Amino acid sequence: NYGYLTWEWANGLRSYFYPLIFASIYKALQLLAKDDVQLLIWVPRLAQAVLAAFADVKLYSLVRHLENAEAAKCVYFCQLCSWFTWYSCTRTLTNTMETLLTIFALSYYPIKGSKMGSSYKYLALIALAIVVRPTAVIPWVPLVFSHFWQEQRKADLILHSCIPVGLVTVGTSLIIDRAFFGEWVLVQLNFLKFNALQNLGTFYGSHPWHWYFTQGLPVILGTHLPFFIHGCVLAPRRYRIFLLVVIWTLVVYSMLGHKEFRFIYPVLPFCMVFCGYSLKHLKAWKKPAASFLLLSNLLPALYTGLVHQRGALDVMSHIQQLCGNSDQSQASVFIMMPCHSTPFYSHVHCPLKMRFLQCPPDLTGSESYTDEADVFYSDPLGWLSEEFHNDTALPSHLIFFSVLEQEISSFLALRGYKKTAAIFHTHVPQGRVGSHIYVYKKKPEVNH
Repeated sequence: NYGYLTWEWANGLRSYFYPLIFASIYKALQLLAKDDVQLLIWVPRLAQAVLAAFADVKLYSLVRHLENAEAAKCVYFCQLCSWFTWYSCTRTLTNTMETLLTIFALSYYPIKGSKMGSSYKYLALIALAIVVRPTAVIPWVPLVFSHFWQEQRKADLILHSCIPVGLVTVGTSLIIDRAFFGEWVLVQLNFLKFNALQNLGTFYGSHPWHWYFTQGLPVILGTHLPFFIHGCVLAPRRYRIFLLVVIWTLVVYSMLGHKEFRFIYPVLPFCMVFCGYSLKHLKAWKKPAASFLLLSNLLPALYTGLVHQRGALDVMSHIQQLCGNSDQSQASVFIMMPCHSTPFYSHVHCPLKMRFLQCPPDLTGSESYTDEADVFYSDPLGWLSEEFHNDTALPSHLIFFSVLEQEISSFLALRGYKKTAAIFHTHVPQGRVGSHIYVYKKKPEVNH
């Protein structure tokens, strides 16, 4: 009965369907009396990793059925090489689950030449993906239309597959969300309203319309890009639908102001089919090309996975050490960083008083709205002096990026804070994000 729900949950923008998977794992750990913090951190990642491994194997078996073992091995190799897959596949993001369910659904999609096609199965998996993250519908629009166009028994497809699948998944999602929100909420509709109709996602930053074509896709493909282009030229006609999916998804996402690399993660498996096709046809150059792909992806995969921005996780294990201490009840932590910079109670697992700078978007339509994080960064020293004007409210620990230290040094000295840790975060500090994260602890008062 402690923890924190972000604004999305207060406004019914997220479904409980996906977190319920991890909540069930946590409950099982609790019943087995094994719910220590390390397991809470690692088990969800391992569960996601196992699902990602199954999805990779599904992609392999799909290409083996459509082509042959050699083509399947090449696609599988390209998929396993991708630095962005390494970076994303074990993260418990809804985009990751959306991508994995897309691969599972694709393996049952009735593409020409596939003997594994099953309308009911692939539609059920798409529906699950849409419940997890409503944007999953985007890549599937061309595929479902193509299937419907070629289907002889259109009425059967709608009555015996689409309608039952839709009713069961939406019904299940509604019931789960009713149990947790305490009222009937159609999360998918709220999500659409917020992101598409009101375009409020731009509150978290916006990019030019061409960003996914000029930066988004080239970056997540990395050194696979020339193989992807080569594969698009070589691939047989029946794979044009996959290329259409990639282009269509990029075009739709380009219309929204707020853009992120992870949003287009679901098109990566489609791209890998073309990369594998290219690799297979390189004949004599196949081995050097494969070595190049492996080496050029290994470094960014290891760097982004193990080094880059690791401080956000490392600092939480530092905070976790406050749990179980004799002064835990007196301890309180204030994270003065851009909001959601670090994980929260899942990495601490004790009722420690913690707080971070808030940044919910304005849902009231006010022109002059500024979130707490922006107010803080406009005048950190003034904000701190006003917020903690009496010493009793001061947190025992302050956590912030190194770039902020000089600006608030007078406040730290005056209130008796001492640096207890400097944790490496990134080699490329930008704006409000510094190269290190500093932990400052308040010196205990001495009673005379």
